[in-house]
Amino acid sequence: MLEGSNHVSRDLPCVCEQASKWIYYAFHVIEQSKGKRPLEDVADIGWRKSSKLLDAQEKEEAARCLHNLSLCQEEHSDKQHDSGTRSDSSSLIHQIGRDLSVNCLVRCSRSDYGSIASLNQSFRSLIQSGELYKLRRQMGIVEHWVYFSCNLLEWEAFDPIRRRWMHLPAMTSNNCFMCSDKESLAVGTELLVFGKEIESHVIYKYSIVTNSWSSGMKTNTPRCLFGSGSLGEIAIVAGGCDSRGNVLSSAELYNSETGTWEALPSMHKPRKLCSGVFMDGKFYIIGGVGVGNSNVLTCGEVYDFKARSWNLVPDMFHRGAGANDAPAIAQAPPLLAVVKNELYAAYYAENEVWKYDKRRNLWITIGRLPEQATSMNGWGLAFRACGDQLIVIGGPRSLNGRFIEINSWEPTEGEPNWNLLGRKHSGSFVYNCAVMGC
Repeated sequence: MLEGSNHVSRDLPCVCEQASKWIYYAFHVIEQSKGKRPLEDVADIGWRKSSKLLDAQEKEEAARCLHNLSLCQEEHSDKQHDSGTRSDSSSLIHQIGRDLSVNCLVRCSRSDYGSIASLNQSFRSLIQSGELYKLRRQMGIVEHWVYFSCNLLEWEAFDPIRRRWMHLPAMTSNNCFMCSDKESLAVGTELLVFGKEIESHVIYKYSIVTNSWSSGMKTNTPRCLFGSGSLGEIAIVAGGCDSRGNVLSSAELYNSETGTWEALPSMHKPRKLCSGVFMDGKFYIIGGVGVGNSNVLTCGEVYDFKARSWNLVPDMFHRGAGANDAPAIAQAPPLLAVVKNELYAAYYAENEVWKYDKRRNLWITIGRLPEQATSMNGWGLAFRACGDQLIVIGGPRSLNGRFIEINSWEPTEGEPNWNLLGRKHSGSFVYNCAVMGC
């Protein structure tokens, strides 16, 4: 195990000054990343605590040094080739070997992986293999990014640590899919977008490893308007409607490592327009509208992985936790998020934040949503967990132009104190949103 940058820079041989300098920065990143939270509570224009991350200037310098190191490696390789010897290109940073090179890169921000992949073929192959993300998951290294769509077929990503907005490649689909109801979830290194084309339900899959869209594996039972949640490399979808409009009670588990869907036992009650969350190692499905009843279902259901069964939770969700005078089928699914195994809801009718008391099975008002968090019966507003933070994404619809805001708050015992992470001109209606941690 590596102990520190001083030990490395003193003992490892270097063929150029740039190599020594980059190794120092790489291990500086390692040391600074220990104990780093995915999303920092910020209070100034610096965007993040200096004790947790390298500042932008240091990061840029590290990238320049890495680029110079790559050029130096190529020159070194050419000299070896000219002299009749063979260079081991798979070692990446040949001064420290492949294993230590990977150990450094695993701890780099995934925001840098695109630049690192452009250095040479060895780095590019490593990034595109997905090996770094698997190692990050094993080592508990996680960065949470927010993926959202405010325009049909257009997706953006937001890095809350660097306050960076990114455009994803455009989706290619027909007009039927563009106008259909869509659900989304992030699982592993994939963003799944569910919708309907002319004759069938489809899934489009975006991979952060390849930075591209492709067709995803279809569910065993085609569905829309379902509840879903993800935990690491697995996700569950439950309920919803089939292609004929029948309300479903079935559920399925998706494994992003294998790209397969597994049928789970059916829930006790069919429901659509519901929400799903993982909490305390179990999956909960909450709210929604059942069969032959236009009212919101007050019971929840929890899936126990060990017992492979569903249990009803009576009176877990009430109309007060997000209701107004609109009929249930016109309201958005419950806006729920789990942080540190605590369940929160956006009570959009009164612009409030609610917390679920597990012991007493009731909701408690703890404060208010950000002022700009407007919606249409809950539609157009995103309320998500992002690491140890709650985030709200939305914006006002006004004559002065449209913009989107991302606000965050790390739940404490006090009232929510929202921090503005970013604002940009955009469509102010959030069609879909998902948070990916990897």
